[in-house]
Amino acid sequence: MGTLKIYRSYNFIDKDPVIDVVRTLVEDAGESYQKVNEMSGVSTTTLYNWFNGQTRRPQYCTIMAIVNALGGSVAILDNQGSVIKPTKPAKNAVRRKRRTGEQRLNA
Repeated sequence: MGTLKIYRSYNFIDKDPVIDVVRTLVEDAGESYQKVNEMSGVSTTTLYNWFNGQTRRPQYCTIMAIVNALGGSVAILDNQGSVIKPTKPAKNAVRRKRRTGEQRLNA
């Protein structure tokens, strides 16, 4: 039998509140779902399901893809409202080299 893990400090009734924040970002950008799909790589079906469908808990990476594509940013704040910055880079962070136009043409 499976277990149900309940977070006492983060409960919502209908959908994760981040969906409302992303909906506002998309509406303020004035872009269609198709344009957001082209910019972020997130499918139009995913957007529809967030805003009008049954999706309750979207994945963080998908949220970030849309936020970044629309020029937004996400910050984690402490109880006093100060932005918390990482003290060191992630262990498995991979840095990609930018290819020049000439390198792209030869690839």
